[in-house]
Amino acid sequence: MARTAAHPPKEPATYEQALAELDRLVAQMEGGQMPLDQLLEGYRRGAELLTYCRSRLEVVEQQVKILEEGQLKPWVDA
Repeated sequence: MARTAAHPPKEPATYEQALAELDRLVAQMEGGQMPLDQLLEGYRRGAELLTYCRSRLEVVEQQVKILEEGQLKPWVDA
């Protein structure tokens, strides 16, 4: 999991990939078996993934507002 200058982590292709990677990372970190350096790197990567997911959600929310004529309406599960 250690990042090197030659191989920086790439941005996920999709929100779902980012979320899956974040889930795996959290599970590894919660397992308590990661060395301190990997734990710190995992935390950094997790923060990057969280930022990516939040930005994607904001983009989708803005698109929904446009489709709903400027008002974000509550989700109704049919």
